[in-house]
Amino acid sequence: MSNDVKTEQYRALAELRHQIRQFLSEGDRAARAAGLEPQQYLLLLMIRGLPEGQAATIRTLADRLTLKHHSAVELVDRLEANGYVRRTRARDDRRNVIVSLLPRGERMLEEVARQRINELRSNGHELVRAIDRLLDREGKAASGKRGVKRAGKKRR
Repeated sequence: MSNDVKTEQYRALAELRHQIRQFLSEGDRAARAAGLEPQQYLLLLMIRGLPEGQAATIRTLADRLTLKHHSAVELVDRLEANGYVRRTRARDDRRNVIVSLLPRGERMLEEVARQRINELRSNGHELVRAIDRLLDREGKAASGKRGVKRAGKKRR
């Protein structure tokens, strides 16, 4: 079996990249239309969408957004100044700062998130199709369906 990348794989990878970039670009537009900068929306999303048991510390948020610590601090500063988030010291370790959403931040986040989810429901199949093509599941799924007999019915 050859490890060479085939033309169809390049096409699938290019399509996946296109679909992801298009989705991200639309998200940036949706954030701006709601009055947020894209990074601000992403930080609000990370706070609200952290895995269970993870605290929204500056370090965690910086890691989730792949930002430097000081960049995450600046982003939180701007969101806090606009009344979207609040900082508090962690009870168990006062060195840690926990960032939480304020009602205004919740409303802004929900406005953008609802739009993004609706867009995925409408157009997400293109993204899934691109992933399936890249993982070669689309062809296997189609070929796996051929030749399957249903119980009680004869094939013609």
